[in-house]
Amino acid sequence: MSDKEEFAKQREDEIILQGNDKELQALSKRWMASAAKYRYSYHFDWLGQPIIQHPQDIVGMQNLLWFVKPDLIVETGIARGGSLIYYSSILELMSLCGGNPDAKVIGVDIDIRAHNKEDILRHPMSKRITLLEGSSVSTDIYKQVCQFAKGFEKILVCLDSHHTQDHVFKELKLYSKLVSKGSYCVVFDTIIEDYPEGLSSERPWGTKNNPKGAVREFLSWLQQIQPKGEDGETLEFCIDEKIENTLLLTVAPSGFLMRK
Repeated sequence: MSDKEEFAKQREDEIILQGNDKELQALSKRWMASAAKYRYSYHFDWLGQPIIQHPQDIVGMQNLLWFVKPDLIVETGIARGGSLIYYSSILELMSLCGGNPDAKVIGVDIDIRAHNKEDILRHPMSKRITLLEGSSVSTDIYKQVCQFAKGFEKILVCLDSHHTQDHVFKELKLYSKLVSKGSYCVVFDTIIEDYPEGLSSERPWGTKNNPKGAVREFLSWLQQIQPKGEDGETLEFCIDEKIENTLLLTVAPSGFLMRK
């Protein structure tokens, strides 16, 4: 076994061990809940634009993007645009490493505020970004995304808009059809279910109405309905627990869905 192989094997073993460490998992959840009281994820920028993500998830998504090497990333929920800039910049770096020089990012939001749109479009990384304004679950918007996605071979989807179970379930039923085999649909903020009751009291979502519930509903729906993707193949997804066990601190536990 080479040094590189030995290092990889050791890392794999350690990830399994920390994933099975219930005390460490519980500590991680308590830390996430404590940090959420101070809007921790709002305190970071990516290339000058607020990204509203945990640093651990930023690194984790970089690992995932390098593994998948998508030609197109679809994100629902733009907020202040930092994630779009982040995805575009990673695709730019990957193009320098032999990746697709024409890889793109498409962002969907029901309300793209004028100043946020201006900041996004004037950023040097905007050359890879397309914005669509409207509800992510509307037929018209989905048709526009599908039209844009034609010709892209490897598509990855990130769902990070309205966090109620009903809305995310509708998004999953739609956008999962775009995900390429071996790629992912990442459902953010599934951790809402693990937070103490009342932490999101000013929002329509909470411990009993959240994206993690939508993931469970979606996986059950897949087994019952066995729908087909836009590629004509039956959709099969599984939760990639290795990613969350690697990160430990993530807003997307049970949210990294890999299409088989």
